[in-house]
Amino acid sequence: MKRLHHILGIACCALALVLTGCTSMKAPATTNIAVSKNAIDNADSAEAGKYAPAEISSARDNLGKANKAMSDEKYQEANDFAIKAQSDAKVATSKANATKAQAAADALNSGNRVLQDELNRKSSQ
Repeated sequence: MKRLHHILGIACCALALVLTGCTSMKAPATTNIAVSKNAIDNADSAEAGKYAPAEISSARDNLGKANKAMSDEKYQEANDFAIKAQSDAKVATSKANATKAQAAADALNSGNRVLQDELNRKSSQ
């Protein structure tokens, strides 16, 4: 009887540790999902859908997987997908901003060429 009591005690402790471990990931997963949503909103503001469609699509897919894992109470998995979504959204934002910056630089260079051509034409008259 004493041995059974001991085994039940160990089993209860093990169960408590497992349950604590599972719920301890809920807060980080919830936080990372919220941060991921914000990162995707920022990417949308940067026009990632136009300039980085694959990256923003991947971010949205990973956020959807994070939400699904969260509803299934798979908190570690939810956290992992949320972190991937954040990363994809940041890449999408960076790519969109870089593409827009390159387009602006190209426009400036084109304008400079037109001005230089005009100066060259006037100086040769």
